[in-house]
Amino acid sequence: MSVIVPTRNEARNLEVVLPAVAAVRPAVHEVIVVDGDSKDGTVETARRVLPGVRIVRQTRKGKGNAMACGFAAATGDAIVMFDADGSADPQEIPRFIAALVEGADFAKGSRFTKGGGSDDITLLRKGGNAGLNLIANTLFGTRYSDLCYGYNAFWADILPLLELPAVDMPPHPDGGMYWGDGFEIETVLNCRVAAAGLSITEVPSVEKERMFGETNLRTFADGTRVLRTLAAERRRAGRDDRPAARGPAVPGPAAVLPPAGHPVTPAAPAHPQRPAPRPHADAPAPAPSRPAPSPVAREQRPVGAEREGSARPERTGVRYAWGEEAS
Repeated sequence: MSVIVPTRNEARNLEVVLPAVAAVRPAVHEVIVVDGDSKDGTVETARRVLPGVRIVRQTRKGKGNAMACGFAAATGDAIVMFDADGSADPQEIPRFIAALVEGADFAKGSRFTKGGGSDDITLLRKGGNAGLNLIANTLFGTRYSDLCYGYNAFWADILPLLELPAVDMPPHPDGGMYWGDGFEIETVLNCRVAAAGLSITEVPSVEKERMFGETNLRTFADGTRVLRTLAAERRRAGRDDRPAARGPAVPGPAAVLPPAGHPVTPAAPAHPQRPAPRPHADAPAPAPSRPAPSPVAREQRPVGAEREGSARPERTGVRYAWGEEAS
């Protein structure tokens, strides 16, 4: 597994976070710190406290671009999205990997399912998250309990299906951000894995308070951007659902290329290339590498089970780790 840690002036936090990630067992394959032009010695601190860390410089601004740069650089079979501020518990990483080994394409962290919680979220943000969560479930037929949470994991071979803005695109001409480059990245991922009919498992997670520094999150501005993202992603999913007779699908932005050995995998109900589901346990066994399947074009990929006479996929279900139900 590759752990992606986006950073911007997080030197003090990395002194605690990186050794804790390195101490996780089973051991992670690599830790990638993606830096966004930090001025406080973040890169130097990362190299000092974790000599084996990989440093990647993000190509534009925004958390989404930082994540995309980390995804493109990752060489592991599974990718874990991990915040640098100390709010995420590294000891929860095996839970996410267990969910993947047990059959999920995407393991989604949730603060609001049984076993999860938050020491950091304000009442305002909690209410806003609940409203956005309801809208997302209505638009995409999902049963998410926590839309705006950045602790997630997924198999690396689904990257082409996510079609994130290419990391080698030039900066936005008006100084802004491309769609998917900002804090809406978690929402974009949640919408696209649902629209693609992938298997999703929610994993309970406890969010801690940020250790040092100030958050880069802007409650109202980023909440509005998430709302706009939901509307845009619903329109995008509608274009993908159109019958072939109406013409070719409208092409999306260039996708982030996957690491070598991880071509596109067809989204099918079963994944014969992946290890068989294990009995539930607190910690996963090491996940064997999956054989690389043959590349499949997006237009040839089945998007969920379709109802007779309709090009729309069935409602996407969200499973809960260890058989737990949403609170």
